[in-house]
Amino acid sequence: MTATSHLLHELIANSAENTPLSVALSATSGSHDYAALHEAVLNFAAACMEVRLDRGSRVAIYLDKRSEFVVSAFGAAAAGCVFVPINPLLKAEQVAYILRDCNVRLLVTSPERHALLRNSLEMCPDLKHVVLTDSGETEEGANRYAEHGWSALASVPIRTGHRITDSDMAAILYTSGSTGRPKGVVLSHRNMVAGAKSVASYLKNTADDTLLAALPLSFDAGFSQLTTGFHVGARVVLLNYLMPRDVIKALEREKVTGLTAVPPLWIQLTQLDWPESIRSHLRYFANTGGRMPLETLKALRSRVPAAKPFLMYGLTEAFRATYLPPEEVDRRPDSIGKSIPNSEVMVLREDGSPCAPNEPGELVQRGALVAMGYWNDVEKTAERFKPLPAGVAGREAGIVIPEIAVYSGDTVKMDEEGFLYFIGRRDEMIKTSGYRVSPTEVEEAIYGTQLVAECAAFGVEHPSLGQAIVLVATPPGDAPIDRNALLAACKARLPAWQVPAHIDLRDGALPRNPNGKIDRKTLSAEFTTLFTEAAK
Repeated sequence: MTATSHLLHELIANSAENTPLSVALSATSGSHDYAALHEAVLNFAAACMEVRLDRGSRVAIYLDKRSEFVVSAFGAAAAGCVFVPINPLLKAEQVAYILRDCNVRLLVTSPERHALLRNSLEMCPDLKHVVLTDSGETEEGANRYAEHGWSALASVPIRTGHRITDSDMAAILYTSGSTGRPKGVVLSHRNMVAGAKSVASYLKNTADDTLLAALPLSFDAGFSQLTTGFHVGARVVLLNYLMPRDVIKALEREKVTGLTAVPPLWIQLTQLDWPESIRSHLRYFANTGGRMPLETLKALRSRVPAAKPFLMYGLTEAFRATYLPPEEVDRRPDSIGKSIPNSEVMVLREDGSPCAPNEPGELVQRGALVAMGYWNDVEKTAERFKPLPAGVAGREAGIVIPEIAVYSGDTVKMDEEGFLYFIGRRDEMIKTSGYRVSPTEVEEAIYGTQLVAECAAFGVEHPSLGQAIVLVATPPGDAPIDRNALLAACKARLPAWQVPAHIDLRDGALPRNPNGKIDRKTLSAEFTTLFTEAAK
């Protein structure tokens, strides 16, 4: 009888028991079958215990997509620790902020990345251990934290980790908020396992699937390729690509059956020629991170006519929310679908009552996928994670313990048949290239250059990016701003997706709203057609 997974690492353990010799993971360094991957996970868990990490200790992973990333994440969970995946494109200062924010005790990274981080790590007082992949040289006594080589992990005797239940923390995923620094979304084992089972059920994943992990593993949708694949005993291929052509080559070479990507990547892929052979094995393609343009959807369906399209919507705070069944795509291509299995999505008014059909309201999600809140942030957690009012979703007044749901901040409407349609965001979050970008985080980096007096960042509709970042800035004195110098400073301080696509320079103070804050809404109205007109 097949065992049931309740804890994150059990997704691998149970597949290792059922099909130990089946390939679980393929990467540039080679492949791991389920038995070997399970053993590596247990080795890493034992190493966490060996260095005396406490239950719930945070283990950060700052790597590109490689087997050590996967082993570290699932190994930390197996030990009873909490893994923190960090986007490999973040800069040293941004990485150090995350390490400090959630008090990381152990960091897994490569020697090359460690060299770039070394100065910043000295500002992370809770960091006690750094594990270096590859053949990196460790330096005894060179830092206030201990350095360990990856190869040494294999020699640690396997031992039992801390006792944990499915309601314990498993991961903290950092996502940008509308104001300030990124927020750490705390996910439990139950959140992640329930998500894996739910997504696998509607995508109809099986052990015969080969999934291409092209999205960053620091994204919930990217990490989902691992959990969904391991749940059913499928093969997951890790891909670090430089050009969209690399994705096409991987689809053909690995005989991929399922690919999930974001709109900007899909747009790029449809501009390339696809080998005819991909039609014979690609079973589905799935979109997340923003609405896929209709023309892009049509182009994809023409290239792989037999592949089923899955249009999805989700938020990190609840992993995944809705999907549009493939058979509905022709009828309602602009819909984000209905609730995924084992979850419920509602549209509520500000007073908490359900909206009527086609009445705009806030998307609210309940169920096993709702996260545990934001790390160490009571105020922001209270804003987004709220008790469901009595009478909603079957909540009778006699149930004393409240149920916490996640209030998305997105405005949607639901038609008479229960299909949802996205209208817009309530906050000023910028959604570009599949990333959520905080305008104030971009502005903080710009102010750090000392090249501007005032600035405002905001998103403007873009035909391929979803939104592009526009920056309006004023000079710090009488001398004009050097646009090229400002752009170069942005590239040095920010990852590519946070660098403004357009910089507008002007004299005088920027407009204010009644609260005295710079009025991004008024400024953004000046640029609404900047990129759409240019594309015509």
